[in-house]
Amino acid sequence: MKFGVVVFPGSNCDDDMVHVLREVLQQEVAKLWHKDDKLDRFTTGDCILLPGGFSYGNYLRAGAIARFSSIMNAVIDFAKSGGYVWGIGNGFQILCEAGLLPGVLVSNSNHKFICKNAFIRTETNNSPITSNIMPGRVLKIPIAHAEGRYYADEETLNRLEANGQVLFRYATEDGAINDGANPNGALRNIAGICNEQRNVFGMMPHPERATEKELGNTDGRLLFESLLATARVVA
Repeated sequence: MKFGVVVFPGSNCDDDMVHVLREVLQQEVAKLWHKDDKLDRFTTGDCILLPGGFSYGNYLRAGAIARFSSIMNAVIDFAKSGGYVWGIGNGFQILCEAGLLPGVLVSNSNHKFICKNAFIRTETNNSPITSNIMPGRVLKIPIAHAEGRYYADEETLNRLEANGQVLFRYATEDGAINDGANPNGALRNIAGICNEQRNVFGMMPHPERATEKELGNTDGRLLFESLLATARVVA
């Protein structure tokens, strides 16, 4: 499995992602520039990652300009062909703006930038990034965003629930879902979702910042290992 990490003007988590994939997980990874218009080095068994940051300064709305970068047409085609696409933080925002995931990410309910560890409860193991994680397991994953509040209309939210597309919810350390555990006001405490085909996934928390024991937390590594395990089975 190969990984491609897209770099937009304003991306700031691309090197973190490359480090985790190459040095921690020993995977083949390449940086992809936002002006690239082809992904012909990658097959549907590979994964394109949209990392966190502030693409194009988050002008207009987070991810709204990056969605029109040249590479996004190739990313959309890659996703539609069945390739894995994973957006984290700003990457999640871009995927929603591009229509690869439903809903949108808007300003946090407190209108402040939030940077801290958060607890998220795994809602399903029926996705490539949660396949090795038992539903109900709580993970501690850092968040860092100003526009992380997931929003969608009731019909969309109900469809996500019915299809099991909600991957993670903000929770307490013991797994309770309540307003107090919700750092940004996301509807139904949603922290991450996938598409109906389960090959595109987005989340606001940053698992790449929780993969090494030197950082005191390896919960995020479970997501990468799940994806790699899924890819091996599919292959």
